[in-house]
Amino acid sequence: MAFVALGIGIVVGLTGMGGGALMTPVLVLFFHVTPLAAVSSDLVSAAVMKPVGGYVHLRGGTVRLDLVKWLCLGSVPAAFCGVLVTRALGDGTGVDDAVQRALGIALIVAASGLFFRAYLRLSERARNRDASREPDPGGPPDIVVRRLPTVIVGIVGGLVVGMTSVGSGSLMIVVLMLLYPTLRASSLVGTDLVQAVPLVASAAIGHVFFGDLQLSITGALLVGSIPGAYIGAQLSSRLPGALIRRALAFVLLASSLKLLGVSTTMTLVVLATLAVLAGPVWMGLRFAHGFPALPAHERRANAAQTAAGKRVHRQDVR
Repeated sequence: MAFVALGIGIVVGLTGMGGGALMTPVLVLFFHVTPLAAVSSDLVSAAVMKPVGGYVHLRGGTVRLDLVKWLCLGSVPAAFCGVLVTRALGDGTGVDDAVQRALGIALIVAASGLFFRAYLRLSERARNRDASREPDPGGPPDIVVRRLPTVIVGIVGGLVVGMTSVGSGSLMIVVLMLLYPTLRASSLVGTDLVQAVPLVASAAIGHVFFGDLQLSITGALLVGSIPGAYIGAQLSSRLPGALIRRALAFVLLASSLKLLGVSTTMTLVVLATLAVLAGPVWMGLRFAHGFPALPAHERRANAAQTAAGKRVHRQDVR
């Protein structure tokens, strides 16, 4: 568990998502932990893990504290209420089954959100037409905080997190992209990680009192996830998270299908079909937005353009 938590912690620090969306189904499917115990243990460990990545982003200036305030206004009480809703579903097998179904549905939404997030980024690059803009001179771009929609996002996200432990990164970061499309990826990740700290803490407190917390599981998760989150946050400014997000989408979809009771054969068929179709569909979207179908061609073109610009600059100096 600690070794798996290390890898998941790195993903969380690097991309801002994948904590509950990966940790909880892994506990259920591979370690045979009951769904309610998995949700409870994951939330408590996340309450300790997320501040590590959030601190790194705060120090790097990639957090919009004005957004964090309005998100938490809705998410913190809603997360605690999500725990109460889960307990109201009943005890024993009934509540475990309900949590498992809710988790499966949340993972499907999260996997879809990853694709939607990538598409929004592609559209943003198409609008700007230069994918490697210089850093903003005065820090993050100015945005008008949309208070009511932001609070509503917090309420819905908090309720989902309280019930399933999924959504603090996988779901809410996608909605934030829709509300604030001018925010850079680093600001989105940093803002989401910091707002998730009180959100997850509220849900964790609820599960400590009303859930099925198992300290042995929580301890193993903390041993791996804390250093993992720190490593991932350090890497987030150096490595692209696109490849990790693509792999994460496949993992989320596979986990959701298994949690919903889909057979292994059908799960493999769905994943194989998606693997075959995803590449051509994405290449078609890139081409429709004016980019080369293959990213490698774009990188070569950018490198050639940069080299040509340097040659012109040297000639001008002479």
